[in-house]
Amino acid sequence: MKLLSLTTLRELFRLSLPMVVSQGSFAVMVFTDRWFMSMIDATHIAAAMGGGVASYFCLSLFMGVITYANPLVAQYYGAGELEKCPRVVTQGLMMAVGSVPLLLAAAWLGGMMFEFMGHDPAQVPLERTYFYILMGGSLFTLVKACLACYFSGIGRTRVVMIADVLGVSLNIPLSWALIFGAFGLPQMGLAGAGLGTVIASVFAIGIYLVFYLNSDHQRQFHVARSLRFDRGITRRYLRLGTPSGLENFMNTATFNLFLLMFQSYGVVQGAAMAIVFNWDMLSFIPMIGLNIGVMSLIGRFVGASDMARANQVISSGFILAFSYSGVLVILFLAFRMELVDVFRTPDAEFEAIRVLAGQMMIGLVTYMMADATILISGGALRGAGDTRWIMVTSISVHWAMLVAQYFVIVVYGFGPLASWWVFVVMLLTLALLYLRRLLGDRWRRPEILAKVMAE
Repeated sequence: MKLLSLTTLRELFRLSLPMVVSQGSFAVMVFTDRWFMSMIDATHIAAAMGGGVASYFCLSLFMGVITYANPLVAQYYGAGELEKCPRVVTQGLMMAVGSVPLLLAAAWLGGMMFEFMGHDPAQVPLERTYFYILMGGSLFTLVKACLACYFSGIGRTRVVMIADVLGVSLNIPLSWALIFGAFGLPQMGLAGAGLGTVIASVFAIGIYLVFYLNSDHQRQFHVARSLRFDRGITRRYLRLGTPSGLENFMNTATFNLFLLMFQSYGVVQGAAMAIVFNWDMLSFIPMIGLNIGVMSLIGRFVGASDMARANQVISSGFILAFSYSGVLVILFLAFRMELVDVFRTPDAEFEAIRVLAGQMMIGLVTYMMADATILISGGALRGAGDTRWIMVTSISVHWAMLVAQYFVIVVYGFGPLASWWVFVVMLLTLALLYLRRLLGDRWRRPEILAKVMAE
C-alpha cells in the first residue's frame, strides 16, 4: 500500500493553505488585540486573556458540536450526495439559534467567576466587560463557524480565507480606533477590542452569505431545498458531533480552570502566561488550518470508501506539520527573549514578567511537536468519526492534569514554573496516546466506518 503520494500531498497543501492563512489571520487578530493592551499596562493583557478564554469556555460545547459540520459535509461530498451538504448547514444554524437561551444563562453565571477565582481587583471589571461583550456576539460566532465548516467541507477553503482575512482586516484598525479613541470614536479600552471582534464577525458572515447564496452554488447544491429540518442528518450530526462538543467543553473547562488558578499567582505570572500563549497561538492556530484540511480530506475519502487515499492524507499531514513546527521550534528557542520583549509594557513589573516568560518559552518549544501530532492525529480520527474515543481519552488526560495542578498550585504552593511543566507533560502524554490510536486499525474497520455513515 502506497503511504505517500505527491498528488495527495499537493492536494492537502492546496486545501489546507487557505485554512492556514485563515486561522493565521485569527491568530494575528488576537495577537494585535493583546499587543494593543500591552500599550496600556500588564493588567489589561491579563484581563484580555482571562475574559477571552472564559467566553470561549461558555461557547465551547456548542462550538464543538456545530463545527462537526466539517467532516459531515465532507463525508456527504465524498459520497456524491451533494444535496445533503447544505442541509447540514441548516441543521447547524437551527442548533445555533436554539443555543441562545443557554448562552445567555452562561454569560450571567460566567461574569461572577472572575472575582470568585481570586483575580486581582483591578483586573476583574476589565475581564467582566470584555467577557460580556464577546458573549453578546456569541450567536454570530457560531453562525460564522458553521458556514466556515461548510465551505471547508466541500473543499472551497479559499472562501473561508477570503471571509476571515477581510474580517480581520476590518477588525484590527476598528479595534485600534475603539481602544484608543481614534477617528472620532470613543476611547473604550478593552471593551473596544471586544466590540471590534463582534462587528468583524458580522461582516464575515455577510461575505460567507454572498458565496452561499450565489446562483451557481445554489444550483449545484440545491440550497433552496435544504431549508428544512432533516431528522436523519440531525440525528447523525448529534451522534457524531456531541462527543466533539463534550470534549471541547470539558477540555476548555480544565484549561480555563488551570488558567484561573495560574493567574492566582498574580498579575506578573498572568501576564507572562498571556505573552507565551500569544506566541503559542502563532504556531498552534495556523496548524489548525492543516488539521481542518486533514479532517476534510479524511471525511471525503471515508465517504468514498477509499482508505488508501486516507492513509496518504495522514502521511502528508505529518510531513507538513512537522516541517512547519520544526522551523518554529528553532526560531522560538533562539529568539525567545526578543519575542517576549515585543510585549514590553510601560510599567516597572515588566522585568519580572520578562524573566518568567522567557523560562516558560522553553516549555513552549518542548511541546510544539506534540501539538503537531495531536492536530494531525485528531483531525484524521475526527474525519473518520472516531469522536467517542477522542472524547474519553482527551477528557481523561486533561482532568488528570487539572487535579495535578490543584495540588501543585493550591495544596503545596509550588511556583509557576512547576505548574507550567505539568501542563507541558500533559500535552506530550496526549500526543503519544493519539498517535497510538491512529496507528491502530480499530477505527479503520469497514463495519465501524459503515456505522459512521449511517443516518
